[in-house]
Amino acid sequence: MARIKGAVTTRARRKKILKAAKGYWGAKSRHFKMAKQQVMKSGNYAFIGRKQKKRDFRRLWITRISAACKANGMNYSTFMNGLKKAGVDLNRKMLSEIAISDKEAFAALVATAKAAL
Repeated sequence: MARIKGAVTTRARRKKILKAAKGYWGAKSRHFKMAKQQVMKSGNYAFIGRKQKKRDFRRLWITRISAACKANGMNYSTFMNGLKKAGVDLNRKMLSEIAISDKEAFAALVATAKAAL
């Protein structure tokens, strides 16, 4: 039986890598060997970045809540403790949105937290 050559498969694999490397600087977007290395490294960066994004947003929300708490005469940790004791179950994302968009509602939450302590 005749041997099947892998030119079609090889070309398809290389085209896929070079397409993923589109926009990279210099030879990284043109040469297969360098493009392959950079695509692999970029994939690792993307994987790490998806984890870091969650941490970064949580830090941002906590910073915003803390600033709003200080404006209402309370610090972050006592505010969160007061909310937990009061039975208010709001996540940090929603608390930060309330702190930005509705200052009166956030002041009411601070008052609730103070009353629970």
